[in-house]
Amino acid sequence: MAIQITAVRLSGGTMHEHITHLWWTNPADGKTGDNTRAQIVTWIEDKKGQAYTSDAGGHRAEVVVVTPPRGEKYLQTRADGWLTNNLLALPRR
Repeated sequence: MAIQITAVRLSGGTMHEHITHLWWTNPADGKTGDNTRAQIVTWIEDKKGQAYTSDAGGHRAEVVVVTPPRGEKYLQTRADGWLTNNLLALPRR
């Protein structure tokens, strides 16, 4: 199952590390939901879940887990092999 991330909540800053909550849609069945960053990280790593963002032109960017040298794991997008800021461009809640 692949979910499309549609919105994010940030706390304490404006970078990927500050994303605390994500809203999503499952295009396959129309279900929607929201989860904490930690829940999505666990779902991707342990359940082999897949997530992505999509822009108005239909271009997708895969959501990946980033493990920094210090601190908690966080989420970022990867497009064409490069880490990108697609999550930060999403609407905020």
